Amino acid sequence: MADGFDCDVLIVGGGPTGVTLALLLARAGVAVMVAEKEADIYPLPRAAHLDHEILRILQEAGVADSVMATSRRSARYDFFTADRQILLRFEGTDRVGPGGWPGANMIHQPSVEKALREELARWPCATLKNCTEFVSFQEDVDGISVILSTPDGEQTVRTRYLVGADGARSPVRHALEVGQHDLNFEEPWLVIDTIVQDYARLPDVNIQICDPARPTTCVLMGEGRHRWEFMILPGEDPYVVSSDSSIAELLKPWDVEGAVTLERKAVYTFRARIAEQWRKGRVMLAGDAAHQTPPFAGQGMGSGLRDAANLAWKLAAVTRGGASDGLLDSYQPEREPNLRATIEMAVMMGRTVCITDPAAAAMRDQQMLAARAAGQAPDGPLEYPPISEGIILAGSPGAGSYFPQPCTGDAKLDDVLDAGHWLITRAALGEATLAPFRDAIATWLDRHGAEAVLVRPDRYVFGTGAADELARAWAQATA
Repeated sequence: MADGFDCDVLIVGGGPTGVTLALLLARAGVAVMVAEKEADIYPLPRAAHLDHEILRILQEAGVADSVMATSRRSARYDFFTADRQILLRFEGTDRVGPGGWPGANMIHQPSVEKALREELARWPCATLKNCTEFVSFQEDVDGISVILSTPDGEQTVRTRYLVGADGARSPVRHALEVGQHDLNFEEPWLVIDTIVQDYARLPDVNIQICDPARPTTCVLMGEGRHRWEFMILPGEDPYVVSSDSSIAELLKPWDVEGAVTLERKAVYTFRARIAEQWRKGRVMLAGDAAHQTPPFAGQGMGSGLRDAANLAWKLAAVTRGGASDGLLDSYQPEREPNLRATIEMAVMMGRTVCITDPAAAAMRDQQMLAARAAGQAPDGPLEYPPISEGIILAGSPGAGSYFPQPCTGDAKLDDVLDAGHWLITRAALGEATLAPFRDAIATWLDRHGAEAVLVRPDRYVFGTGAADELARAWAQATA
């Protein structure tokens, strides 16, 4: 770059969060570099689930169809007692959600990452550097000088902003000296990933077995795979539990010998933590560097991609659109309440599952079965809070809510409108571009008593009201 910077944004971490952020920035014309310490994509499965909102983000990034081609759908998410009575049942997870994609998409993470990296390679303003580690940074009034360790020795990269998307151990977070809030959930589990030879012998929905003798998870995966997770009980040796002979015993009740072959086994400690600060000067944290959630709600990877969607349009506005640096101050206030609710849901599910005391489990079963019989079970669609403060027109109906993506046949709203913000008026619904989606958008406007809506680039509603007033308020909020 001619102005003395090597890039506008340097992202440390080439996982799904970092590469998605890089793609969204590149598509907005931002010069972006990704520094990834590993030589290649981690080849074994990790994350298992993406919801309809995350597929919409991947749609904007240009890879949703590729991801869907290797994913599978589950119609339900069931929580059972040890004797298979239903404690919770989340139904219809295979139906299309407000984001315009199916609600629950079971994925093969290496395939998702491959699609993201292949798409990133298409963009001249984006660079991915493998075998490159973050060492340190020095911030000044104009930008940041970042020292990276490369196969050719140390290199200094000059950038306007630095994003640490470098995982739970995050060297960038440590360099910032940012602490973490511990949300008091920490449980070790054995994760077993298998390659499927015979789907007919496997469950076709996602399952939690709330058995105090051994809490167990059984879920679909993408690309011909299936996963089991077994809680490691107090006093057990993880090395012994994860031995091949132990795994064979754990899988025996599922009667899958010959139907699957073991691909990976790993012991994970499921944790709930949130970084105290997600932005400090010109440095921001995203994904697992900013927060860690137990997997029970299937929102770990998705939460990082939501960070990317929130950050991308703001970094683009600041580096390329002339917006004030203060726009970035809205990142954590907008994302943290949603993230905390996501973690609280996952912890609630985890604490429901992870009871190992038989008497406490029996009491849980009695209470939850009674609530379900009375029609009071909390098993409706999973929903999380809208944006309550930040870049929204507070007080206008719908401000901060998620704006749905109507679909007609193979046509999706986002594919026919620009990638930036939208100002949609009732008068515009007669135009050819919006005509296929007219009824759905008119219904949304009617429900909010609005003549127009301004939708942010991350597809949250800035506000509703008169079109000219919305345009002025948006220009002021993003100046």
